[in-house]
Amino acid sequence: MIKVLEDINTAVKSGDDEKTVQLVEKAIREGIEPREILEASMMPAMEEIGSRFALGEAFIPELIVAAYAMEQGMACLKGSMKGDIKNRGKIVLGTVEGDIHSIGKNLVRMCMEGAGYEVIDLGEGVKTEKFVEAYKSMKPDILGLSALLSSTMLYMKNTIDAIRVFDPAARIIVGGTPVTQEFADKIGASGYAPDAFASVQCVQSLLE
Repeated sequence: MIKVLEDINTAVKSGDDEKTVQLVEKAIREGIEPREILEASMMPAMEEIGSRFALGEAFIPELIVAAYAMEQGMACLKGSMKGDIKNRGKIVLGTVEGDIHSIGKNLVRMCMEGAGYEVIDLGEGVKTEKFVEAYKSMKPDILGLSALLSSTMLYMKNTIDAIRVFDPAARIIVGGTPVTQEFADKIGASGYAPDAFASVQCVQSLLE
């Protein structure tokens, strides 16, 4: 691997957003294609952090700073993409009604954007009606619902039922601390992701 790509990989994994930006800008100046910067350096870095997290070798703070570094690097790349990186699909995300937690959802957004998806983030405390309106107007490939509280995750079923009235084939994924695969199956979700990194694999599998 070209040294600057190795350095970007290391900077992302260490959560050094300033260095990530500097190195991405350097790589662009050196004529390295945005796709190569993303796919040969930044994405592998996030995949490695995700694997370490799954093994209990990395923790939430490390995920947050790495995802932020990735996001800043992506912001640099976007100005140079000029269609070089194909949009892999559109995703609408939101934390369900009554729930104002955002860290998990924001991590999902960063990971999805890093993987090449267009993401529309509806924010926190999103009511079912707003999810339905967004789904109808934006026509996403995937709708993602997040919840951190056992009391609010019940709103996921309301949203899924309302969306399916409009589109029975809607692909909807769910996640959050209290959410399990069993619960996802029970409420009729298309997929479940135990963490932000798994959400990318879940989306890829649904779109394939």
